[in-house]
Amino acid sequence: MGEPSIRIVAANEASWDDLQAILTGTAGRCQCTRQRLGDREWYALPVEQRAAVLRDAVGCDSPVDPATDRTPASTAGIVAYVDGEPAGWAAVDARTAFRRLRGSPVPWADRTEDKDDDTVWAVACLVVRRGFRGQRLTYDLVRASVDHARERGARAIEGYPMLTGGAEITWDELSVGPVGAFVAAGFVEVSHPTKRRLVMRLELQP
Repeated sequence: MGEPSIRIVAANEASWDDLQAILTGTAGRCQCTRQRLGDREWYALPVEQRAAVLRDAVGCDSPVDPATDRTPASTAGIVAYVDGEPAGWAAVDARTAFRRLRGSPVPWADRTEDKDDDTVWAVACLVVRRGFRGQRLTYDLVRASVDHARERGARAIEGYPMLTGGAEITWDELSVGPVGAFVAAGFVEVSHPTKRRLVMRLELQP
């Protein structure tokens, strides 16, 4: 058996059905909207409305026609395919798009950051579909998130990964991603706000 073929596209170039195939279980109930909406609004919405919020943000099934528009489309994430099968998702957008990040102490501890700076992007969530885990797909997703943000004019990109300490962590808990994936993509630690969480950042433009 050869190495699997991995293809990662902006979410607008993926189908909505493919994204939903990735977002199962807890991720399906969340619809990757808790970070975007913030806890209060998120809890108030049924799953169907959360899905509508996500669908509006990602614009699935709307690829850019290269003959008429070569500008990268606005879309709130990326989708990974392994051997043609939908396998992974990363929520990548301007940091200001994620209300829960804005209200959390984690990104801001010991920092003097402008919370309204929309040139700083964030990898807010990573999901790998069951059956494709253990293949380091989060590493591919984080690297692709950097390119996605850079192509859309980001000045910097951040992540808020978890230190596992070698312990087994549930996928629900590890939706922020493992530290190693961010280190491999060139991110550096800028703060260590809790025992298990880091703030990591990669500067993309001078």
